[in-house]
Amino acid sequence: RVILPPRYLGVMPAYSAADDALTTKLVTFYEHLKDSSVPSHQATVLLFDPSNGTLKAVLDGSVITAKRTAAVSAIATKLLMPAFAEVLCILGAGVQAYSHYDIFTELFTFKEVRIWNRTQEKALKFASSVSGPVRVCSSAQEAVTGADVIVTVTMATAPILFGDWVKPGAHINAVGASRPDWRELDDELMKNSVLFVDSRDAALTESGDVILSGAEIFAELGEVLKGTKPALPEKTTVFKSLGMAVEDTVAAKFVYDAWSAGN
Repeated sequence: RVILPPRYLGVMPAYSAADDALTTKLVTFYEHLKDSSVPSHQATVLLFDPSNGTLKAVLDGSVITAKRTAAVSAIATKLLMPAFAEVLCILGAGVQAYSHYDIFTELFTFKEVRIWNRTQEKALKFASSVSGPVRVCSSAQEAVTGADVIVTVTMATAPILFGDWVKPGAHINAVGASRPDWRELDDELMKNSVLFVDSRDAALTESGDVILSGAEIFAELGEVLKGTKPALPEKTTVFKSLGMAVEDTVAAKFVYDAWSAGN
């Protein structure tokens, strides 16, 4: 990672033997751009032939990042959400809010979807842009109260979700706050929930929610998928998502194979 505050260039290489895929994702992150038409995160994925190093494809990494992040959240939600989940709450109205809404409403049946954003104009735009009804809330607390599944996809640097708002047994996908000094969730929620992560190593070095709260990690999501750790959907659960380079690799190879088959 190259750091030029408040600008970042990240390089995320990965190899998957199972998928016979080698990639590198280049991602830029510019904080607080005055030109709101330019996304804060922009990315490109380079797909190589692992047998000889030849560049096979250049893919839109921003789309892949949005889709694969939401897909992992959906897997976590399928495993960890309460048995009768009726209310979905999304905090944030950026790119990840759209991708999470799309896959969550495709895979799950919610009676109500709520959204809150620091700038209400963006929340109203989101509600008018998506395919189904969405209730725009005037505060994060209003959006969260009584929700069964909560998705935090904000640019917050201090907590915007508090434990005393959260319904016991709810599941939270914490996607924002990807720096060691940033927070989305408060100490009460972090310490009184069962904490799942995509990567222990990443969470303990990159996640302010984990590092600053001192919360204990119960399991990686992969351990639940393999059956070596229980899911505990009856508990209040948090899945802290930071993203893994191998997710980009698998997604890029999937896209490339689908394109190749069509040509």
